[in-house]
Amino acid sequence: MRPSADTPAASEARDPYDPYDLAVIGAGCAGLAGAVTAAELGLSVALLDASPQIGGQFFRHPAPNAGATRPEALHHDWSLFTGLRRRLEASEVHHLGGHHVWTVTRDGDDGPWVVHAVTGADGGEERPVRVRARTVLLATGAYERQLPFPGWTLPGVVGAGGAQAMLKSGLVLPGRRVVVAGSGPLLLAVASSLAAAGAHVPAVIEASGYLGYARQPYALAVNPRKLAEAAVHGGALLRHRVRLRTRSAVTEVHGTERVEAVTVSRLDREWRPVPGTGRRIECDALAVGHGLAPQIELATTRGCATRTTPDGTTALVLDASQETSVRGLWAAGETGGVGGARLACVEGELAGLAIAARLRGHPAPYGRGRVRDLERRRDRMRAFADAMTAAHAPGAGWPQWLTDDTDVCRCEEVTAHSVRAAVTDLGARDARTVKLFTRAGMGWCQGRMCGAAVACLAGQRDGADPLAEPPPERRPFAAPVPLRALGSLDDPVSAPHTTTTD
Repeated sequence: MRPSADTPAASEARDPYDPYDLAVIGAGCAGLAGAVTAAELGLSVALLDASPQIGGQFFRHPAPNAGATRPEALHHDWSLFTGLRRRLEASEVHHLGGHHVWTVTRDGDDGPWVVHAVTGADGGEERPVRVRARTVLLATGAYERQLPFPGWTLPGVVGAGGAQAMLKSGLVLPGRRVVVAGSGPLLLAVASSLAAAGAHVPAVIEASGYLGYARQPYALAVNPRKLAEAAVHGGALLRHRVRLRTRSAVTEVHGTERVEAVTVSRLDREWRPVPGTGRRIECDALAVGHGLAPQIELATTRGCATRTTPDGTTALVLDASQETSVRGLWAAGETGGVGGARLACVEGELAGLAIAARLRGHPAPYGRGRVRDLERRRDRMRAFADAMTAAHAPGAGWPQWLTDDTDVCRCEEVTAHSVRAAVTDLGARDARTVKLFTRAGMGWCQGRMCGAAVACLAGQRDGADPLAEPPPERRPFAAPVPLRALGSLDDPVSAPHTTTTD
């Protein structure tokens, strides 16, 4: 791996207007696999990520100064990451950590792509950066989908993935007695990790069940590794005496200053709470999440085609080589639908091979046999991913958890009553119109936390699919951008990845 592009040696190594062959956005499993594969085939590669460390969300790990001696203890498949890290260290990839990409543009119809970013913690240094590249691989991952319920804004309520991130990167627990709730296989991994780290996990509350997997016997048969992973997590829950409750949900959180207890209710098949089934569980933290949603803002800004996944989220449409509908833009990993680390690695490698073949004008050096093997593995794992998302898709009745004063949009403090009033009294028929009437989705997270809930509440009036998210908006910004960065867009570029100056 070459020096960071912030060093003088890196800046002097390239002509300012000489683009990279490939810019990879995201240093998780898919981005690492795509970057190292392309670099090993002779391409010049820039790898950008908001985090200063590689690994993404799945392989998030403590900073070196945290003193962790065995970070692998908090992960499974750690060898997958160490293999990618070794290949990266041996490559000529330029790793640009701490770079928050906010948009991707193009110099003319056939010119190179320009990746725009700001640097520092949350882009706080306000230092605009531009990376030029002939092709781009989007490996931006996913974020957690949250469905609101009374009390979900209390301190001590964290995302399920957020609880795991706290443990993996900060070596801290969200509480000592943590209920894990929501829907999806992530819950099992979170609960087993928290229990292994010393937290008491009284229960895992799964809103769906696991019988839905049985409807896809082929997907299970060709993915035995997934069954083995489930057995490992199940064994960990048994060892730590963690109770698993299916067809149930946390429908209320109790407490004044922070979480003190939760109410767990049985659900019918549509996720409506069954009256009289509420049971109180004492705890000081709740880790909750209802699956993951692909992070595709950079792609939709460029007009890439999308599809609706079996659980109602929106993912990119990709061809056999992982290319989007926009020529020159590839994507891999969760952007094409949530499927896990190994699927992301396979898709990243496929994209790297395809990009090298496109730019070099000849078939992949590994040969068609290697490509076909990767395609078969991808298709098998993608089949399981579709079965998984279908099994854990939210039911249409979940809004019955909400009371009128439940905040749906946390950033702008918009209640369920306000959203419903916008629909019934003001005639709003979609999430965008609800936003204009109520400001729901206008806050710091830009609808990532409340988007699914607002879309569901808005869509019910028309009899629309209650699971489907609204069509993705073509926003110019995928991340917060300081005005200084916008004001410098017309400044000359003094290096392919340097800052512009006042």
